[in-house]
Amino acid sequence: MILVLVATVVAVLVGARSLFRVLPEYERGVIFRLGRVQAAAGPGVVLLLPVVDSLVRVSLRTVVLDVEKQDVITRDNVSVAVNAVVYLQVTDPVKAVVSVEDYLYATGQLAQTTLRSVAGQVELDELLSNRDQINAELRKILDEHTDPWGVEVSQVEVKHIDLPAEMQRAMARQAEAERERRAKIISAEGELQASAKLSEAARVLHASPAALQLRYLQTLTEISAEHNSTVLFPMPIDLVRPFVEGFAKDGSTIIQPPDPGA
Repeated sequence: MILVLVATVVAVLVGARSLFRVLPEYERGVIFRLGRVQAAAGPGVVLLLPVVDSLVRVSLRTVVLDVEKQDVITRDNVSVAVNAVVYLQVTDPVKAVVSVEDYLYATGQLAQTTLRSVAGQVELDELLSNRDQINAELRKILDEHTDPWGVEVSQVEVKHIDLPAEMQRAMARQAEAERERRAKIISAEGELQASAKLSEAARVLHASPAALQLRYLQTLTEISAEHNSTVLFPMPIDLVRPFVEGFAKDGSTIIQPPDPGA
């Protein structure tokens, strides 16, 4: 009698387990009744008819799909290896179960072929610099193809681009040459600005001989402030001519400087 009671309790528990399913918030259950799809149920407790009903669980959480590295030849005939990551989410559980056998595998294979196709249509410089545009193009193509499966591709990101060693060296030389070109242009612009300022200063000094003399004396002062050394600095005759003429007016005996025009 006790054995019969225990067997009855076990049968009831097993039957109750087959009648009820508990689905968490992030899952939905697609119910099939005698092979025909009924609806997507959940979350919470789902009641199933014994024998005739079956349940397929589908997660609604965002899935991160890593796309394997693909060998790509760009439009300018450069061989590179590119990999990416795809973020997708099931929006229609019934389509994700009925329309495709394995939506994760199908999306992964589609992402590989799309990555090779899109990367092969651009040049290397565009592939390296226009990441946002390429990511948007990949997401658009994938989302259009996965929409009939009830899957939404929310984001696609190109993770890494492997370049051949000789291409890396060539790009390094190109970057170095570009930096040298910019340095020469900046230096030339600086010389041009300096020459313009010197030309303007020469015009000012030419209009005022006294300013030229003051600048001359200031230069001597700057030289004398440095370390002790012997400096030979030419003395223009025009600089001492006012002193010579002043002594001549006093009647002093001096040696007249030679006339440059004589």
